[in-house]
Amino acid sequence: MGDPGIKAQQIQPKQPLAMWLYLAAFLGLYLLCRWYREKQILSHLTEKYVFITGCDSGFGNLVARQLDARGLRVLAGCFTEEGAKKLKEATSQRLQTISLDVTKTESVAQAAAWAKGIVGDKGLWGLVNNAGISIPTAPNEWLTKEDFQKILDINLLGVFDVTKHMLPLLRKAKGRIVNVASVMGRVSFFGGGYCPSKYGVEAFSDSLRIELARFGVKVCIIEPGYFQTAVTNEKLLVDTFTRLWDRLPDEIKHAYGERYFEGMKKGTAEMQAHCNPDLSLVTNCMEHALTAVYPRKRYSAGWDAKLFYIPMSYMPVLVHDLVFGWSYPKPAQTS
Repeated sequence: MGDPGIKAQQIQPKQPLAMWLYLAAFLGLYLLCRWYREKQILSHLTEKYVFITGCDSGFGNLVARQLDARGLRVLAGCFTEEGAKKLKEATSQRLQTISLDVTKTESVAQAAAWAKGIVGDKGLWGLVNNAGISIPTAPNEWLTKEDFQKILDINLLGVFDVTKHMLPLLRKAKGRIVNVASVMGRVSFFGGGYCPSKYGVEAFSDSLRIELARFGVKVCIIEPGYFQTAVTNEKLLVDTFTRLWDRLPDEIKHAYGERYFEGMKKGTAEMQAHCNPDLSLVTNCMEHALTAVYPRKRYSAGWDAKLFYIPMSYMPVLVHDLVFGWSYPKPAQTS
């Protein structure tokens, strides 16, 4: 007979291996079930109406064309007549456009009344709050209250106003609201109204999702990483830096220094050079949120969002500040 202690020692190493195998099997089953669940698409898509803001260019323009190609009935809000004209030329006769300025309540109310006249008793299946801007963006001390207000009026208050006016139509259809936030609604490392506006979209969407669940209305948030759109246009951002720098009082200019200003322009150019040109990574998320039987509550679009920005949002503040602070130029006057 052998020693029982030796036999026990021989059996023990197999237990952790079995545990990991069970865990891997469970994870694989979970991912398979999730994949199957998310592959289920709604029927009768050609009977559903979707209203989209900011369709002149970028994500809004592409998702309007994408949904139109799927057969949905797209109602596109465009800021300019030229943008509306080009969109209509690129789509079917189903797609309809309206002039929309999300900063003006009368314009939003007119768009809601127009949409109501079109959708009738069917109601509005989808609302995509996409309209947004990113400038003026600069160190906070370079900016005025009006600079912040310009972005907040479009990116946050515009989202609220459009949603409020469209809600009766969305309740009737038990539809979907898709709000375009950003990874900058999770981490903030540059000044101006853009990051606060996207944090606000996240908060507004979270409370709205809870409130509307009992009405059968679903709320989804899209969190894109860095993509090549007007929001990340290098020339616009650098020109804005220059304009804001030129208007600064000498005291602030001396505190930051010319090298800081040049460093900010250089850093902006380098970051924009790495923006993802494939906008479909974002619009595919929007489409899924509108057409899937079981949409996600949040969609992270782009590998930078999935592998860097979203994980970074869970890191300690010390890590956040060290990582993002490292990229900032050194001011002329430091403690």
